Amino acid sequence: MKKEKKIICVRCPRGCEVQTSIDGAEIFEIKGNVCRLGEDYVKDEIKNPKRIVTTTVKIKNSASVLLPVWTEKPVPKDKIFEIMKILNTIEVQPPVKSDDIIVENILNTGVNVIASSNVNS
Repeated sequence: MKKEKKIICVRCPRGCEVQTSIDGAEIFEIKGNVCRLGEDYVKDEIKNPKRIVTTTVKIKNSASVLLPVWTEKPVPKDKIFEIMKILNTIEVQPPVKSDDIIVENILNTGVNVIASSNVNS
C-alpha cells in the first residue's frame, strides 16, 4: 500500500522538504528536492537509515566523570540501542586524547567510537 512521507533533507543547509511515495522500502516518487543530494538522502533514509551516535562513557579515577565520544561515521539506525548498551558499560583509563579510539569497529559496523575531548587525570 503506497503512502506519502515527508522527509527534511539535511545534506546541505537548504533543508528541502522532500515528498516521497513509498510502499515499504520501495520508492515510487521523490519530489521537492532542489539538488541530487536530496534524492540520494531520501533513498538512504528509506532503505538504510544511518546516524552519528554521540554520547559519553565513564572515566576511571578522574576528576572528570564522563568523556564525550562519538561514532566517526554514521551507523545503521537499528543498531543504535545496542551500541548504547555497549557504551554504557565502557570505562576508560586516562590519559585520553581527542580522536583516540575508544571502541574499534563497534558491532562489526566498520565504525570506530572515538573520544571528542582530552582527559589527563
